Amino acid sequence: MTLVDTNVILDVLTRDSKWLEWSVEQLHHRRDIGQLSINEIGYAEIAVRMSSEAELQFALNELSIVLDRTPTPALFLAGKTFQRYRRAGGPRVAILPDFFIGAHAQTARLAILTRDARRYRTYFPNVELITPEA
Repeated sequence: MTLVDTNVILDVLTRDSKWLEWSVEQLHHRRDIGQLSINEIGYAEIAVRMSSEAELQFALNELSIVLDRTPTPALFLAGKTFQRYRRAGGPRVAILPDFFIGAHAQTARLAILTRDARRYRTYFPNVELITPEA
């Protein structure tokens, strides 16, 4: 199973001129390997762009992406990893979702399909990342 980062899904839904081709190609490739999923964080981030829950579910169905609930150990790990980030001087900005996604991938041993791997590489170095530079 591959955990898909929000940025990749939004590339497809918004038909991003720079990233659409790469994101579609990677989604097809990873779907051939196994199930594509998002967790609650990604679901909520995508919901911001949708007018209804039905529209969001339709989009995920079209992309063959399922909702995979975050395991409780991953929630704890996300909080502790974010705490380590803050203690190291990391600013308090809207990046906590990355820690939830990274912790989910680490505890469930999932790869992450993303265009923004910086924090994942730093705080979840054992997670397989599928990125444009990989």
